[in-house]
Amino acid sequence: MLFAHPKYLWFLLILVPYIAWYVYHHRADFAAMSVSTTRPYDRLPRTYKEYLLHGMFLLRLVAVAMLIIILARPQTHDKWSSSRTEGTDIVIALDISTSMLARDFKPDRFEAAKNVAAKFVAGRESDNIGLVIFAGESFTAVPMTTDRSMLANYIHDVRMGMLQDNTAIGDGLATSINRIKEGNAKSKSIILLTDGSNNTGNVAPITAAEIAKKLGIKVYTIGVGRNGMAPYPAENEFGRITYVNMPVVIDEATLKTIATTTGGKYFRATDNNVLAQIFEEIDRLEKTEIDVRNFTHTEDNYLPWALFALALLALELILRNTLLRNIP
Repeated sequence: MLFAHPKYLWFLLILVPYIAWYVYHHRADFAAMSVSTTRPYDRLPRTYKEYLLHGMFLLRLVAVAMLIIILARPQTHDKWSSSRTEGTDIVIALDISTSMLARDFKPDRFEAAKNVAAKFVAGRESDNIGLVIFAGESFTAVPMTTDRSMLANYIHDVRMGMLQDNTAIGDGLATSINRIKEGNAKSKSIILLTDGSNNTGNVAPITAAEIAKKLGIKVYTIGVGRNGMAPYPAENEFGRITYVNMPVVIDEATLKTIATTTGGKYFRATDNNVLAQIFEEIDRLEKTEIDVRNFTHTEDNYLPWALFALALLALELILRNTLLRNIP
C-alpha cells in the first residue's frame, strides 16, 4: 500500500503524549474518598466494566489513528501487465510551416490536418503511435505510445510558430525514422503530411527515404493543398496578416519518390473530405502482433479506514450511553 501524503503519518506520534495524558489524569476523572486503609477492598473482584473503561480510551485512540491514516491518503499499488495484441508502429510527421495556414481547407490546412490526424489516432487501438512536427527544423513532440487520448489531445494542442519557419521535409522524415526504428512491431509506417517542397534542413528527403527502405519502414506521403490557387497568409505594409491568392506548389515528384522507394503510397489531399478518405485508407494498414504493457492507475483506498474509524466512534458512543453511562 502507498500513501499520497506519507509525511502526515508523523502525526501518529501525537498518540504518545495522548496516552501519557490519559495515564496521568485517569484517577482525576473519577470521584475519590479518603479512607485509612484499602485492605478490606483488596479481595474484591474487578468487574468487566472497569476494563471496558480503558477499552473506551483504546477505541478512541485507534479511531484517531485511522483518521490520520485517511489524511495520508492510502492508495492501491500501481500495476503493470503485459499482453500481446494486433498492432503496428506509426509515426505521424506533421508540417507546421506558415504555409499550412492557407485557407483552401476549412478552416485552414493546419487545423484540417490536425483534426483528421487526431481522429485517426483515436481509432487505432493498441498501436504504438508517435508524433513528429517539422518546419524549418524537426522535433519529436510525442514519443511512441499506446495512450491514444493523450496523443490526440496533444495533436489538438500543436500550435503554429512552435518551430522556426520553412520546410525541412528530409529532417522531419529523418527524425521520424529515428523515433520508430526501435519499435517491436514488424510493420512500421510513417505518415508524412506537407504542403510544400523541401527548402532547408540537413538531410535530403531522398536520402532519408533510402534509410527508411533499409530499415523496412514504409512512408505514406500526403500532399496537402488543392490544385491551382489558394489564399496564403502574408504580412502587409502595416504588419498585419492578410490572405493573398497564390499558386499551390507541392513537390509531388519528391513525395512520390519517397513513397515508392519505401513501399508506401503517395496521396494528394485537395479538400477536407479527400484528406479524411486518405486517412481511412491508411487506417487499413497491415497489423502484426506486438507486446503491449498496460498500466493500472493508482486509486485512493481510504474508504475501509474511514468505515473502521466510524465504527469505533459509534461503538464508543453506544457504550458510553448504555453499559458505561455515568450517573451525575
